[in-house]
Amino acid sequence: MILLGALAVWTPAMGQSSPCTVGVQSPASGYWSWTPGSTVKVYVVKARFRETELPFLLAPLTSWNSVSVVTGSGVSFEYKGTTKTRRYCENCLTIERDKVFDQSKRHLTELRLYSVVGSSNFIAWATIVVDPLLTSPRSLTNAVAHELGHSFGLTDCYSCRGKSSVMMQFKGVNVPNEMDGPTACDVARVKAAYQSFTARSRQAVKAKKDVDGGEEPVDDDTPIVVPRPQE
Repeated sequence: MILLGALAVWTPAMGQSSPCTVGVQSPASGYWSWTPGSTVKVYVVKARFRETELPFLLAPLTSWNSVSVVTGSGVSFEYKGTTKTRRYCENCLTIERDKVFDQSKRHLTELRLYSVVGSSNFIAWATIVVDPLLTSPRSLTNAVAHELGHSFGLTDCYSCRGKSSVMMQFKGVNVPNEMDGPTACDVARVKAAYQSFTARSRQAVKAKKDVDGGEEPVDDDTPIVVPRPQE
């Protein structure tokens, strides 16, 4: 479900209410996300990145971890080291390089999500793919921060005003958008998405209790099932 509308956000840094209108200062939200309270194990494919690039790839983990409580997700990222190949373990996220560049959309990175039947739109494991054309250190940080936003259910917001959302579009190859982590509006949207997940989960539990013996409840939010890739 995509949540539309506007809401007010307050942060100590802002000191007052500020509007977060979807499509203006805030992205829409509401598709696949990490399971609430999960610890996501992060790996980087060693052969695809230089050692000096690692700090820039990993910096956004700290940015998103810092808002884990306020978003209500309880999700944290833990860097586990380099790997030879992508990982397909539960709550695993691999960062690797491959060609994904799209000139028309300035598409330089991609988040590939994998879910399973009955997961209530929660991610089983995921991969962030960075195009080899993206080499600027600051751009790497911005790109990973953006893709992590997708993993919390945030959509692209190419119409968002400057620096209002980490989901903004890049202006060009290796031109940083200067968004190293989530903004107050991004936090608000993630919080709204997780509140929606919680409400649906409670409704599902109630529906299951109310069902007569032998009858199965109908779930309208069946996730897309992506088969595990063959290595």
